[in-house]
Amino acid sequence: MPHCTKCYEEYPKQREVLGYLTCLPCGEYQAIKMRSSWTIAQLYSKGNYQLVTDLSDLTRTNPKRTT
Repeated sequence: MPHCTKCYEEYPKQREVLGYLTCLPCGEYQAIKMRSSWTIAQLYSKGNYQLVTDLSDLTRTNPKRTT
């Protein structure tokens, strides 16, 4: 049985075959942590929603900004 790289507990061999190096609880924690930094916004009035990873992109497209 493989061992998790975060908590060192054993996890199913099938997860290792799929390429995961962590157990399910540790993998879920990492996914939640990563998703918390994502922001999706409609940058232009007639455009699609876009993934914003840089805050300066969001502030540059705000038509009502004061600076």
